[in-house]
Amino acid sequence: MDGVKRGHRGGGRSGGGPTLADVAAALNVSKSTVSNAYNRPDQLSAQLRERIMAEAGRLGYHGPDPIAATFSRRRAGAIGLIFDDPLTFALTDPAEVLFSTGIGEVCEQAGVGLLLIPQGSGVGLVRQALVDGFVCHCDIDGDTRVDTAVGRGMPVVVVDGLPRPDAGYVGINDRAAAAEAARHLIELGHRRIAVLASPLRPDGRGGLANIDRQAAAQHHVMRERLAGYRTALEAGGIDWAGVPVAECSPYGRESGYRAAADLLDNSGPPTALLAGSDELALGALRAAAALGLAVPGDLSIVGFDDAPPAAWATPGLTTMRQPHRDKGRLAAEYLMAPQERAIVTLTADLIVRGSSAPL
Repeated sequence: MDGVKRGHRGGGRSGGGPTLADVAAALNVSKSTVSNAYNRPDQLSAQLRERIMAEAGRLGYHGPDPIAATFSRRRAGAIGLIFDDPLTFALTDPAEVLFSTGIGEVCEQAGVGLLLIPQGSGVGLVRQALVDGFVCHCDIDGDTRVDTAVGRGMPVVVVDGLPRPDAGYVGINDRAAAAEAARHLIELGHRRIAVLASPLRPDGRGGLANIDRQAAAQHHVMRERLAGYRTALEAGGIDWAGVPVAECSPYGRESGYRAAADLLDNSGPPTALLAGSDELALGALRAAAALGLAVPGDLSIVGFDDAPPAAWATPGLTTMRQPHRDKGRLAAEYLMAPQERAIVTLTADLIVRGSSAPL
């Protein structure tokens, strides 16, 4: 043992510096009292906590090691948000921001943190993340990160993805909502209808998607919305094989603009567009303006989401409203008090504004 410096036990940081036990000894109080000063200050009087913090400062003790505290409490004080998109998407996309805000509100109320695990992070980060549960905003079939999260034996809730028996679920009926959007255009007399779809597979392909490409879609949400559009259009006597489906990749307003411009700038263009999201629909609005087409006089457009920009568009965007903020809030609340495979299906509503009109 000669020449070997041993670290103190008792909740301090490794490396030989002052420890929680040193602070407790200096003040002649228990180690749990010092720990409460950092982790449960409501358990101490303000005067005692001030004495502890002052002595800790004098000794150069900076508080308990957060990793050690996690293992001792068996609670990390954070939840993980796994999602399919780049980190910047979660911080900028209007619908995603609403969803994240709902989660954030619950985290703030509960005094816990939020760990973002974006596209490309791999299963390693999920396996090692110091969290108490996961919100999986993932809709790609076979996402192994979801399997890894479930395999850790902690609460997991899937949002918008394919429901599974070993996790909670929060979402909407995308198929029924898309069918309602399509029926709206049919009732207005439209027959030449095209679809702007978000990416169907994570392979970077864009352009017109044939029936085989649609059938091979890996993104659960867009697959369900295409099925809803198809059901309503076929019920209205429109042959789905003749409905152009433009896959917009990479996702965003720019790809919506390009796809809509290609569909509209030819002979016999559609009189209406069903967009799989408001972002794609807003791109289509800009494409119509660039081509000199009046909306809704020459072209009707229906989006999906009712994110804030939809109401501010010119004209205001007709769209399917889904409760993004409530999705995030309910998913986070499930993790705070997990139930046995709770399944929550929220409603989506058609919001009619100025971008759709009778033919």
